[in-house]
Amino acid sequence: QVQLVESGGGLVQAGGSLRLSCAASGSSVSGYVMGWYRQVGNQRELVAKIFSGGTTTYADSVKGRFTISRDNAKNTVYLQMNSLKPEDTAVYYCNAQAFRTYWGHGTQVTVSS
Repeated sequence: QVQLVESGGGLVQAGGSLRLSCAASGSSVSGYVMGWYRQVGNQRELVAKIFSGGTTTYADSVKGRFTISRDNAKNTVYLQMNSLKPEDTAVYYCNAQAFRTYWGHGTQVTVSS
């Protein structure tokens, strides 16, 4: 069983930066595909993924602005978000995928114009 806890969300002005963290416990997630998703209303979308070997993928809307990374020694995944826009406002969820899929409880990111 894997538990995921997100942190680092908050209120920021447009153009600002935030770094989200996702701390995993219960098991090592070094072999998992780790992802960040965001949800507005009932719509949840993929923001970024990082595979166990370090390959990354991003939604077109965040390419060049967001960076996903992982620290296997700390069992933690990060999402560095720069040049934030009001449309980035959402609840951000951490996701771990292997034989099972695990979700965190989310962290709110609000970007004011």
